[in-house]
Amino acid sequence: MPPTFGNGKICYLEIPATDVAVSSAFYAACFGWSLRQHGDGTTAFDDGVGQVSGMWVLHRPPSTQPGIVISIMVDSAAATVDLITAHGGQIVQPIDPNASEITAHFRDPGATFSASTRSPADHPAYFTPLFGSQTPCCLRT
Repeated sequence: MPPTFGNGKICYLEIPATDVAVSSAFYAACFGWSLRQHGDGTTAFDDGVGQVSGMWVLHRPPSTQPGIVISIMVDSAAATVDLITAHGGQIVQPIDPNASEITAHFRDPGATFSASTRSPADHPAYFTPLFGSQTPCCLRT
């Protein structure tokens, strides 16, 4: 499906990484992002539905406080938590089954990009990454 174009649409993200190969493999495995190489050798991605693209960048220090929050939709928070840990990520706040929005916070293997998910229990889950942050983040279903 070609991307939807429109004024004001978020279309491209630059994600800080300490090891692009590790970070890109993690997001491809956990979220189904498609990977590709730019002509200059940098690794880029397209999200799971081909609507948002981006790349990992070196030499951009991670923030010690949460920054911009972008959500990533997933089908199952529990299954995604399993994928995150299986691929070297760290769950820093487990799922709270009593919350109105099931969430769990995680940190990627490079500890440069943290994320969370958010949604009501009867909706798909959303992961909300905190770009360039070493602060723990969450996962919600």
